Amino acid sequence: MNSYLIHAYFLVNTAAAQVFNGPGLEGGVTQAGMIDGPIQAPLRVVILDMMYKALSFLGLAGVLMIVIAGFTFVLSGGSDTAKDRAKKIILYVAIGLIVVFLARTMVGFLLNGLS
Repeated sequence: MNSYLIHAYFLVNTAAAQVFNGPGLEGGVTQAGMIDGPIQAPLRVVILDMMYKALSFLGLAGVLMIVIAGFTFVLSGGSDTAKDRAKKIILYVAIGLIVVFLARTMVGFLLNGLS
């Protein structure tokens, strides 16, 4: 929602600049009529694009969790419970990353098939 507000703000400023800085008021109004609005995409494409971005974020979060679990494993200080916990985190995150990768691939296939 915020991105639409930001785009609208810049479109209004662009329109005002073209109207008032153009060659006279008549030329500026003509130029303002030629300003394109935000790109209108079908709802399916917008939803798939948001899913693609969300899955990319989940992949990044998964890699970050593996790094944190690696630090936990290295800094466990010989504690078996901390080592086992770090191993479980790495295993579950690796499985989650595989699922995210497959889902991202399917969403990418759908995005390319629709456009």
